[in-house]
Amino acid sequence: MQIPTSPNRFALPGLLLGGVMIGCSPIWVRLSEVGSVSTAFWRLALALIPLALMAGGGRSGGAVQPKTLRDRIEISLPGVILGVELVAWHISLHLTSVANSTLLVNMAPVFVALFAWIVLKRPPGRLFVLALAVTIIGVVVLKGGPAALRDGDLRGDGIAIFAAMLYAAYILMLGRARQRFATGVIMLWSTAAAAIAVFPFALMTDPSLIPLTLAGWGVLIGLSWISQAGGQSLIAWALAFLPATFSSLTLLLQPVIAALLAWAVLDEALTLTQALGGVIVLCGIWIARAAQMRQA
Repeated sequence: MQIPTSPNRFALPGLLLGGVMIGCSPIWVRLSEVGSVSTAFWRLALALIPLALMAGGGRSGGAVQPKTLRDRIEISLPGVILGVELVAWHISLHLTSVANSTLLVNMAPVFVALFAWIVLKRPPGRLFVLALAVTIIGVVVLKGGPAALRDGDLRGDGIAIFAAMLYAAYILMLGRARQRFATGVIMLWSTAAAAIAVFPFALMTDPSLIPLTLAGWGVLIGLSWISQAGGQSLIAWALAFLPATFSSLTLLLQPVIAALLAWAVLDEALTLTQALGGVIVLCGIWIARAAQMRQA
């Protein structure tokens, strides 16, 4: 049994809202009282509370449930991939510059397009390639241009690229799972698997696993319920109606949202270069949308 893949007019707004909610993640991480990998663990573990409620509602509504070992692996493996990606990204942040790490991790749409072309035999159209190039240029400008990328480290850069490849695999596997299973079921299983994958790394790398104040717990709840449970669930839901290549490119809206929130919440300066980069990213997403509508 497969979930219908007919067009849904709410799919793109849902994808964009999910991107905005995940775009809040860097702010939550910056405000967290515990280490970065421990923050990633709590992001996943605390998200299981609303996700369990969501999956319970889907079960009562007749959603397809995993019955075989193969089914359980199919909906858990994306979570393991996401967990390793989060750890790899956090490691890269300590080995290379923040600009290099965030930019290279945002190369995931390039790998989604390559994997879809090589593995799924779905070559990207010329207009989509143009959209991808424009959007990547926008992200580079947003991060300060090529000059900001000189202070990197080869090991950290390599790990960040590896993280981008993992996130690309996560998006493609999530899209495949959505053809059979409901959003709540996938998110519960995959997030639980991700939390299990991240927990040993949190124990090994962070001396402080538990927040000391209510404000610290509030930050983790915001990260887990808004960015993980809300944002990732909206993206997973939209992947049943939108191509993975288009969806991954649209998610490059996240660094734009992060820059705006850093300006509004953390009082970080928003430069003209960053504003220009954000506009270029939006233009790239608009071109990608035009390409997607042409193929529809």
